[in-house]
This record gives sequence, structure tokens and C-alpha cells, in this order.
Amino acid sequence: MSDRWAVAETDAGGALLVPLGRDGQPASDVREEPDLVAAVGSRPEVGRWVWRSTAEIYPRLLAAGVRVERCYDIEDAESLLLGHEGRHGEPHSAAAAWARLHNRPVPPDPPQRAAEPGSQSSLFEPQPVPVAFGDLLEVYADQQRRHGAAEHPDRMRLLTAAESAGMLVAAEMNRAGLPWRADVHRAVLEELLGERYAGGGDPRRMAELTDEISAAFGRRVRPELPADVIKAFAQAGIKVKSTRRWELEGVGHPAVKPLIAYKKLYRIYTAHGWGWLQDWVRAGRFRPQYLPGGTITGRWVTNGGGALQIPKVIRRAVIADDGWRLVVADADQMEPRVLAAISRDPGLMEVAGQPGDLYKAVSDRAFAGDRDLAKIAVLSAVYGQTSGDGLKNLAALRRRFPRAVAYVDDAARAGEEKRLVRTWLGRTCPPAAGSGEDGEAGIPQDDAGEVAAPDGEFTPGYASTNARARGRFTRNFVVQGSAADWALLMMAALRQSLKAAGLRAELVFFQHDEVIVHCPAGEAQQVVEAIRAAGDLAGRVAFGHTPVRFPFTTAVVECYADAK
Repeated sequence: MSDRWAVAETDAGGALLVPLGRDGQPASDVREEPDLVAAVGSRPEVGRWVWRSTAEIYPRLLAAGVRVERCYDIEDAESLLLGHEGRHGEPHSAAAAWARLHNRPVPPDPPQRAAEPGSQSSLFEPQPVPVAFGDLLEVYADQQRRHGAAEHPDRMRLLTAAESAGMLVAAEMNRAGLPWRADVHRAVLEELLGERYAGGGDPRRMAELTDEISAAFGRRVRPELPADVIKAFAQAGIKVKSTRRWELEGVGHPAVKPLIAYKKLYRIYTAHGWGWLQDWVRAGRFRPQYLPGGTITGRWVTNGGGALQIPKVIRRAVIADDGWRLVVADADQMEPRVLAAISRDPGLMEVAGQPGDLYKAVSDRAFAGDRDLAKIAVLSAVYGQTSGDGLKNLAALRRRFPRAVAYVDDAARAGEEKRLVRTWLGRTCPPAAGSGEDGEAGIPQDDAGEVAAPDGEFTPGYASTNARARGRFTRNFVVQGSAADWALLMMAALRQSLKAAGLRAELVFFQHDEVIVHCPAGEAQQVVEAIRAAGDLAGRVAFGHTPVRFPFTTAVVECYADAK
């Protein structure tokens, strides 16, 4: 009996099913059953369901209380395979894959539809191009052949399986939702912004700051408009290029302090204010609709709601249900650990396998105990600051950890030469495109000018024909992308272990290197251990047996804001 079955929903809500052989071909005749949910739910022995799109089928199964162990998402696999073959951006629907297979005109992918705030609909909402079940099976069999032709077939198969698992996790998190107290959120907004005026406009505190800014300039200024602010400074004899915080802090003018305060409140008001709360929180839950692999490196995005940029002050509204807890886990110094694993640098692997602070261990070996210098050097290697002090620090890192630095140097050189660059598992950075020129990217910084991991991606560097900019992007891509691949495996392992233990715990949030599990208070310590074990297992599965460990800092809290 095959443990892998293909399934598709019929127009009448039924199911077409067939078991599959190892070669991807049907192992028996296709059967039709009257109800999709019953057809899948009555076959718990199936180890992996093969379907066109997780978003097409899984939300309906979840709504009926049916969860599957594993799946293979044909359209997501097509996207990964096209990228690996240097064809990033070509239509990846099942219909497009079948058309390419038969040298037919390739239909474009349907446009992605914006998420409906507060909804529990599927991750993607466009209407797919119809494809017959037999054609779908033909595409799947061809994908098995293409996986075998990949540069590292087993790794590529693992990547596809991991991202398909991520699709399941995303759908389940959307179904569960992040616990959210609307009353606490409203109280936080009034505390920060003041009350709202009945006639509309800015809330009281923002209006007061606007008056203060305008008084400082001696004319009416709209602080939410950068061009108006730059013009006001120019009229005051001060030239500024932008209204970024780091630039304003170097300006000696009485408008600066209230302007910075206004900008902070304005971000909260527009991104997570009363309108956001009304749109996105329903029945005590926030459901942002996650989009796995939504960026070039494989990091996730959300289809609305801004879930991956929740300010700490707003996290005060993320409160566990009565008798439950939030287990918040951050992967410790994930990127340098991933660099150690993929570069196979003996010294860095040894450091990354020890308990404690990785940057401190690096500083003890190469930077005379100066942790800050060691951190900057590692980030210089990963993010491509190769001038000034960055170059000097990188040279010191290269002497002590030559294979690690050579690994990202090689990735940068491949990018500059417009070659395909891959993560450890095979996710591929597309060739350069476009004609723009990019400036020096350097190490990412936050508003205060502190070294920080990037919120997004160096997409301009990827898209540009500027060789140096693309080299900086691909240098980062091999590390950040491999970290994203590890995170998929970690969540897949955690999802399975929670289920196997019979826990009520639910994965409810994920961003880059942080995961939140909502669980009864009595399960919290089991969840902490499950997260630790999932991180270790993901490291072994992704990178093989190395000394590198992937520890987490975990906090068991009632309120998300208390975890930091």
C-alpha cells in the first residue's frame, strides 16, 4: 500500500484520488468519492498528500477538523524548481507547468488577491486556471524527474518537502490565530495617542505635536509629509536629505524632538491604530494570512496586517487565553550558526557548538575579547561591509575562520559574475535583472543607528545590474536563505512533535527566527523542550551531523510584550 496519494477536489465538492508509486506515477486506477473531507479524513494512514495547492484544499479540511501529516504542494514545488533551473518568475501554476511540458502556450499566473481583514479565508484567493486531474499527475511525475536532475537531488527534495510543510503550518496558524485583546489594544492607543476627536483628524497627542512642530518652524507644517518637513528645514537654512531619525538627530533645531516623537506615533497610528484593530481582530484573534517563501531568500511575509512588524508597545495586546501561556522562542544568533554549518569551517563550527554567547566566543578567539567588534566583523562578512573598519575587521575574521569568510566571498563573486547562487538546500537566487544602480548597502541599521538584522531583503541589490550590489545580496542570500530553510524544518519538526505528544498547544506566530506557541499553562515546559529538540533536529536534517547547535532563548509569558 502506497503512503503517498494524490487528491483533487471536484466541482461538486467531491474528491478524485489515486495512490502514487515511487516514480510519481499512479499505482492504481483513479477513484472518485462524493466528499473531499471524508475522503481525506478517512485515510489517516496516508503519509503525504499530493495536491495542486495547499491553499486550495487545506483550509476546507481544517474547517472540518481534518489535519494532515504531510503534503506535497505541486505549485510551490514548480516555483522552487523553476528557480533552480534559472527560470525564476515564469508562471508556476499547474496549468502553466503542464503547458510547458507539452510546448503549449503558457498561461500567466492569476494575480494574488489582497487578504480580507479579519477573514479566515485561504492564503491565496485568485481563481486558478483549471487543470485536469490526469494533467496534474503528469506534472507531478515530471517534477520527480526534475528533482532528480537538480544539483543536489536529495537536498532539493528536502527543500520542497520543507516548504510544503511550511504551507501546512501557515494555514494552521491562520486558522488558530494569534490571541489578541482588543480592549487592551484600545487602552494602549489612548495612552500613547490620546483620545480621538469626533470630527476625525489626528488624535489629541499627535495634533499637539503638530502644533509644536509648526510653532518651531514658524509656519504650518504637515509632519506626516517628508517633502513638507524637508522644505521647512530648508527655509530655516538647514539642508536634510530625508526625515529619517538618524539624520534628524544630528540637526540642531527645536522642531527635531517633537518631530521624532510624532513620527513614532504616526507609525503606530497608521499601521496598528484603531482602523487596523477594527479590520484585523475578530473574536479575540489576529489572522494575518502568512505567505511562506514570499521573498527571494525564502523568508515569510504576510498578505496584509503587518504581522511581522508588530511594535513592542502594541505587543501588550497579545495576551494568552485564561489558563494558557505564550511560549516565545528566539533562535540565538541564527545566521552565524548557519554560516558555520554551510561553510564547514572547523573553528566556527566548534564555536557554534558551544553553549553560551557565540559572539563572545568569536571575540575571545579573534578580537581580544571585544564582543562588539566580533559581532560587527561577523555581520560584515554576512552583509557585505567591505570598506573602512569593516574591511579591517573582516580581515581579522578571515585569519581565524578562513573557510567561513571564503564561503560568503565565493557567493558574492558568483553574484557579481551573474551566476546562479543557491542556499544549502537548493533555493536559488535569480540572475540579475533591471538597469538601476545601487549605492553602498553596508550593514543594516535600525532607526537609532545600531547594528541590526534586516527587516526585509536587499532586493535592490538583487535586481540591479550593479555587480557589487548583487554580490552583496548573494553574499547575504546564501546565509539568510539557508537560515530560512532551517526554520521551515524546525517548524515542521515542532508541529509533528506537538501532535505526537497529544498536546493542545498550537503554533500561532512565526517571523524569521522567532516562533510563538499558545498552550495550556501545564504544557508550557513540554513545549519549551519540544522547541529545543526541533531546533536540533532541523540542524541535523538540513546540514548533516556537525558540531553546530541551534539553541533558543525561550520565555513563558501571559503577554507577548513581557518576552523581550
